[in-house]
Amino acid sequence: MSRYLLPASVLGTAVGGAVLLKDYVAGGTCPSKATIPGKTVIVTGANTGIGKQTALELARRGGNVILACRDMEKCEAAARDIRGETLNHRVSARHLDLASLKSVREFAAKVIEEEERVDILINNAAVMRCPHWTTEDGFEMQLGVNYLGHFLLTNLLLDKLKASVPGRVVNLSSLAHVAGHVDLEDLNWQRRKYDTKAAYCQSKLALVLFTKELSRRLRGTGVTVNALHPGVARTELGRHTGMHRSTFSSFTLGDSVGTM
Repeated sequence: MSRYLLPASVLGTAVGGAVLLKDYVAGGTCPSKATIPGKTVIVTGANTGIGKQTALELARRGGNVILACRDMEKCEAAARDIRGETLNHRVSARHLDLASLKSVREFAAKVIEEEERVDILINNAAVMRCPHWTTEDGFEMQLGVNYLGHFLLTNLLLDKLKASVPGRVVNLSSLAHVAGHVDLEDLNWQRRKYDTKAAYCQSKLALVLFTKELSRRLRGTGVTVNALHPGVARTELGRHTGMHRSTFSSFTLGDSVGTM
């Protein structure tokens, strides 16, 4: 019997360690039970992963939640799922393609015209380590979607947020920003060999820098701006790396959390 004791002990230690590591890198859960009836929330990229789970939780807390997504079929399906699970009928799907500045402007104009208030803007949508694609306006895709699209959207909605104080902007960045370098001479990787990882890190660093500066400029207005690294969760963010197809590594380190 004793010959099985050591292997069993090693296995138990390994499993226990893996569980503790997963809990550590996944981060904590929000302890707040606050409700948000009457408040309007916009969540970009809310048809799946972190965005959908965040929208679900905020709808459960009574918010008027707008899912802003590029793929309207998936967005409508996500909105139906959330309405069915929360019994909150104030959950809607709207088209927003962050790779198109025209689409960002059209989305913002519609929100400004139709919504009485915007209390919370959650800039969640992201693309990670895609091929060297460009946006409709010619920007490198990761910088265009992760940073520039959200930069424009936030600024277009600032007056609405200021009129709905206390307002809040939440930018989902990544720990990857610490490895980022913003090359102002070659933002679109036209002079260098394209590096998917470095481009992703650049986009997330740009988002953090934007957060810090916007927070400084809005000090005293009643609108707070925060960036976060959401930890680890199973999402589709790693689809361009193949990470989402494996059992363990599909827990993608980056823009993926359950609830906020």
